[in-house]
Amino acid sequence: MKPILTTPAVAAALLAGMLAAAPAAAADYVQAEGSTLAFASRYDGELFTGRFQDFTTRLRFDPAKPAEGRLEVSIALASASTGNSDRDSTLRTSDFFDIGRHAQARYTASGFRKLPDGQYAADGTLELRGVSKPVTLTFSWDASGAQPVLNGRAVVQRLDFGVGGGDWADTKLIPNAVNVSTRVVFQPE
Repeated sequence: MKPILTTPAVAAALLAGMLAAAPAAAADYVQAEGSTLAFASRYDGELFTGRFQDFTTRLRFDPAKPAEGRLEVSIALASASTGNSDRDSTLRTSDFFDIGRHAQARYTASGFRKLPDGQYAADGTLELRGVSKPVTLTFSWDASGAQPVLNGRAVVQRLDFGVGGGDWADTKLIPNAVNVSTRVVFQPE
């Protein structure tokens, strides 16, 4: 009796089947058009929102192996826009973002956790105004469309980074907690 694997066609078919069944490796992604990075706070009790118009995101992620994930975000602080020119120019000053000395903010995280609700947590580090502090980004991952999308939320304690110092440090005027939200559309790197 002849062994089953003696023909090259059968061996090639089995090899192809094994490769197709192999688990997917982590994918590398870069930010695509349609991505947003927003923030919300209050000033004297009134809610205001803003966006960073210029930011870049790189991601390595496999939902089956979140601990191997990596996220890098660079943010041009001068691109902050709230729709109020006085507020926007104040954000650029040394009392807030101090863009003359610190033009960029950076967020990095290595290794994510899967949460019981199906979301993920990236326990990362935010570097802002020369200060580095831990910040956790909680996010969902949707790869069902043409391009995968990360929807995330974080809370940044602005005073930990010296944002809104001096007279602006009064948390009755501006709360310490700033809500950050992002929707990043990705494409393969």
